[in-house]
Amino acid sequence: MGFLPISKQDMEQRGWDAPDFVYVCGDAYVDHPAFGMAIITRVLEKAGFRVAVLAQPDWKSTADFTRFGRPRLGFFVSSGNIDSMVAHYTVAKKKRSFDYYSPGGKTGLRPDRAVIVYCNRIREAYGEIPVIIGGLEASLRRFAHYDYWDNKIRRSILFDSQADLISYGMGEKSVVEIARRLQSGEKISDIRDIRGTCYACDVRETPYSGAECPSFENVVASKKEYAVSCRIQQDEQDFFRGKAVKQRHGSKMLVQNPPSMPLSQDELDEVYELPYERNWHPVYDKDSGVPGIDEVRFSITHNRGCFGGCNFCSLAFHQGRYVTSRSKESIIREAQSFINQPGFKGYIHDIGGPTANFRNPSCKGQEERGLCKGKHCLAPEPCPRLTADHSEYLDILRAVRNLPGIKKVFIRSGIRYDYLLKNKDDTFLRELVKYHVSGQLRVAPEHCSAAVLDKMGKPHIEAYLEFSKKYFSLSEKAGKDQYLVPYLMSSHPGSTLKEAVELACFLKRLKIRPEQVQDFYPTPGTISTCMYYTGLDPYTLKEVYVSVNPHEKALQRALLQYYDPKNADLVREALIKAGRRDLIGYSAKCLVAPSGRGQSGRGDYHPNERKKK
Repeated sequence: MGFLPISKQDMEQRGWDAPDFVYVCGDAYVDHPAFGMAIITRVLEKAGFRVAVLAQPDWKSTADFTRFGRPRLGFFVSSGNIDSMVAHYTVAKKKRSFDYYSPGGKTGLRPDRAVIVYCNRIREAYGEIPVIIGGLEASLRRFAHYDYWDNKIRRSILFDSQADLISYGMGEKSVVEIARRLQSGEKISDIRDIRGTCYACDVRETPYSGAECPSFENVVASKKEYAVSCRIQQDEQDFFRGKAVKQRHGSKMLVQNPPSMPLSQDELDEVYELPYERNWHPVYDKDSGVPGIDEVRFSITHNRGCFGGCNFCSLAFHQGRYVTSRSKESIIREAQSFINQPGFKGYIHDIGGPTANFRNPSCKGQEERGLCKGKHCLAPEPCPRLTADHSEYLDILRAVRNLPGIKKVFIRSGIRYDYLLKNKDDTFLRELVKYHVSGQLRVAPEHCSAAVLDKMGKPHIEAYLEFSKKYFSLSEKAGKDQYLVPYLMSSHPGSTLKEAVELACFLKRLKIRPEQVQDFYPTPGTISTCMYYTGLDPYTLKEVYVSVNPHEKALQRALLQYYDPKNADLVREALIKAGRRDLIGYSAKCLVAPSGRGQSGRGDYHPNERKKK
């Protein structure tokens, strides 16, 4: 079928006098199901609508926004696969030098706060035309939210963008219903009952039902009110029991309808088997394409949702905690489609998703009453009702790796080892280490301190230690020299220098030398970001220590890479401030040598040496 039109000439070649919708996006146009733009535009096309794509328009004038003429029904607007501010800035608020979602990795091809900027240009060009915003940036900013880059509370993006509706979360059902109702002649201002959408109304028109959280004015004035607001919003993100959520902004009321119903397996199969080109648009060939597709071109998404519910992750607030999955037959068809594609060498990079080894809801109760409010299925310990079963996923992996033309199937999107450990049958772990690891398996213990892990909503470190022991033992039995690459996070709420020192000592004891460490990044819409801004746990309203000083963050980060000579001065300073001078010296337990004496000469290891089990 080819790519969707990106120019008036493309549109005219299809015999269109005008598109029904223009989809505006801050990313380059990549027609691959790992890109939200591709899914939504293909779903609309499947529903019978004419969709033109306006990727990375010049926002400095209205000219690009009128490229196709006035669309018959309206505009859909997204910043792209990630928040535009995260795409542009590091956690230290420094400009990034590379953009994975732009041609050739070029920066500067989308504006800061892309959704707001694009929508305001559309209003300038066309006035009162229907504008629907969606994607991660709009979804996570749908309520009054703390903005790390402005260091203040911003109102709902619905107001700043002047859009009519937000389609939040996974938008396939909501965007098609919006499109059909606009097609039938319904006014956008009258569309107020679609699940998975937010709208604004006069406070006098506020619906009676639902949960009301503190107003924009109140959350600006009180951090406690902001924490309460965050808890209410998080608690209602369940399609089964979630209520509408209301938040007043001056004389207007923001109303979030309950989340969309999850796609059934048949619907999910259909979405991922639409006629994607699985490539960037040829217009980017001169720039060597779009780097963001490199890791996912020959990957397969088999599930959606994540009941892991880590507090620093936006998935629960965007995609939801209820897990749905594709059929084995659909996954096999997608794998077989790779075999004759240019560039395919027999290696499938991933059969995964938000968490690769989730296939079903965590327990039967989720389908009867929804997910439990304010609780985690896996932390601090797995719920007794948890159903841990890898048999279906294992069956899929076996079937795909045995297809003619498939040499290897990797799992790269991450597994929950705590969930894996609850499965008494070790068959999946044995086959994982034997067939599906490319020398390194990435896992995410994040920290070792129980106090910090509790604030993260992560399992305690004992689960990681138990898993690593099994992983190395089974790798050795399989005759493979394989590694674990742990993701670690510094400066998460709850982490003082004391906990950072505890983590450094843990890493030294296990002979782990992380080459990269991620500072906590307070992105919109997460529980951890609420803690960062308020200094309160939204579920207990108890105080939480937060490292906000850039120098203290640097000290915590340096401790996690204590072995690097460049960090020696920072490590010594951190240890002195933490009252741990005993760790400065030359003994095996020490992290750093005294000033001017060079690194500790004992107990240090090569960065890639792993702990022998």
